[in-house]
Amino acid sequence: MSLLSTFSSPNSLHLLHHHNHLSSLASFHSSSSSSSIIFSPLHIPRHGLNATKITIAASTSPPPPSISKPTASPTQSFRKRSPKDVNVLVTGSTGYIGKFVVRELCRRGFNVVAVARERSGIRGRDDKARAAEQLTGATVCFADVTDPDALGRALDALGRPVDAVVCCLASRGGGISDSWKVDYGASRNSLLAGRRLGASHFVLLSAICVQKPLLEFQRAKLKFEAELVEEALADPGFTYSIVRPTAFFKSLGGQVETVKDGKPYVMFGDGRLCACKPISEADLAAFVADCVMDEDKACKILPIGGPGKALTPLEQGQLLFKLLGRDPKFFKVPIEVMDFVIGVLDFLAKLFPSLEDAAEFGKIGRYYAAESMLVLDPETREYSAEKTPSYGKDTLEEFFAKTRLGFHVLPFTLIPISTWSMTPWNGTSLPCQCFTG
Repeated sequence: MSLLSTFSSPNSLHLLHHHNHLSSLASFHSSSSSSSIIFSPLHIPRHGLNATKITIAASTSPPPPSISKPTASPTQSFRKRSPKDVNVLVTGSTGYIGKFVVRELCRRGFNVVAVARERSGIRGRDDKARAAEQLTGATVCFADVTDPDALGRALDALGRPVDAVVCCLASRGGGISDSWKVDYGASRNSLLAGRRLGASHFVLLSAICVQKPLLEFQRAKLKFEAELVEEALADPGFTYSIVRPTAFFKSLGGQVETVKDGKPYVMFGDGRLCACKPISEADLAAFVADCVMDEDKACKILPIGGPGKALTPLEQGQLLFKLLGRDPKFFKVPIEVMDFVIGVLDFLAKLFPSLEDAAEFGKIGRYYAAESMLVLDPETREYSAEKTPSYGKDTLEEFFAKTRLGFHVLPFTLIPISTWSMTPWNGTSLPCQCFTG
């Protein structure tokens, strides 16, 4: 049965790094439930559901939204057309990566409908005029993607069909309610709204960290990924591309300014606990745009990193000091510090439920302090830089070099370390491994 046919119409602890999912606190809930999603190989077969094992267990799953059944029949013929004749719906368009994706799709000549809230950005700081300015070249549709009925009405008012949907949504808080409302619920609303208007392809910007799901937002993303797979299995006319990027340059830029000011580069353990192959925002947007028309990327899960070797935090720090022409100076923080904090918060959360968010938040920080943002080899269960595909041309060294010279040019964006750091120790911040999603 198709997904569409199943519904009818009726701050005690600060984040250790900056990321789309985790730039604000929300309600968290500690969960011991396990989640697994097994896709082997990464190319999911279009038929043969029995051969594909999909198991998702989550501690909290909201009721699915109600939405009307399809009014347009999907077709794959859009791939044979020129981009100027292809309508692409983008949700999460005002998010950090979403803006780059909209810009790239418009540059390629697609007819882009970008969905944005009336007040977008962090804490709703951007109004309609600012959103329209950021999304120049696209038709901006103002709607709340967490409200399926409002989203449907806003899209109906435009009066145009949809060929493909690109979903760049990501929860800002990373807690249970936020994750299931956005990473699962709003993403699902995007699928249902697009399908109703005829969309036959869905590009999802996910995250490579869902390979090892220990956190609530990862479980929410996996649940939606599984539903995309099920939809394609149920309807041969529907395809998807699930993009799982590694780390953004933005996530690695937090310590540049502090190091330039003479402070040490801070890392957990010996700086070799984890590694990543960071990708620039422009290169990632180009890869996502490729997925709209490239049939070779259809019905596949696509992990993607940037060019060059995988870098540990130690190597990232060494690279930065080299570009600055200074002797390396590191401040090493034992990973056990985070384990202790998490243990305390878990205990207190049992007594004071209001602290559940802080306990989960600590687990998020701990995860990215120790887990690599690379492909997890299904046989060895070890992270593999060799098996992590590379794309694009922008390198972290070039990003650091531009930053060292004081340039702040797109596609690179620096985020002040004060926006994502933990309590300072001796004037430095405690970062952990960057990540995306």
